[in-house]
Amino acid sequence: MLAELVEAGPLFLHGAGLTMLYTVLGALAALVVSFAFGLMSLSGSVVVRGFSRVVVEFFRGTSLVVQLLWIFFVLPQLGLRFEPMAAATLAFGLNFGAYGAEVVRGAIASVPKTQWEATVALGLGRFRRMTRVILPQALPEMVPPFGNLWIQILKSSSLLYLIGITELTFEVKQLQFDMGSMAAFSIALVVYFLLAQILVAVTRWVEARTAARVGRGPKANAAKQPRRVATT
Repeated sequence: MLAELVEAGPLFLHGAGLTMLYTVLGALAALVVSFAFGLMSLSGSVVVRGFSRVVVEFFRGTSLVVQLLWIFFVLPQLGLRFEPMAAATLAFGLNFGAYGAEVVRGAIASVPKTQWEATVALGLGRFRRMTRVILPQALPEMVPPFGNLWIQILKSSSLLYLIGITELTFEVKQLQFDMGSMAAFSIALVVYFLLAQILVAVTRWVEARTAARVGRGPKANAAKQPRRVATT
């Protein structure tokens, strides 16, 4: 058993590496889609808001598996052919970006109205208003939900074997006949858990950094506490 595990080690590492690669690519694509459609949903134009709502609800309301298979197998029949990596990135970006768009919209909407009024009083343009005042305050509210989405992308990468990508689940299914189902899938559970903990650590680090930039978090609160003067 130990010899089989050592022999299978490189395959597990290869699968885990590809899983993290597609998780990162999917997360980056989802961030782009999230901010694009999240900001569009706050537009003053009814047409832009309506278009954003239709796209978001469509990709939230349909299956990720069907979207992935549709992009990889159906779009080529319409003249748009994607390599597996591009198809996976696009599917993850659109599906999880639709959920992320609601995160962006909600976080920006949660910024106090007085902050919006202050930016108008200062005469800031729309772009500077959003980038210098509103988004920095909204970002700490976005990070935890985005962290959950990143973990969902990690777990959803197990679907990529459907389009021939040799990620972790694909490698495990190949190894189960040599190692046995119990050993192969138990190791897979542990590997997915460890990868998820990496994402949790990154999320907490990003959350702390974004919170500190706007004067929130333990360090910022500690700095605001008045210092006690020692007396004798």
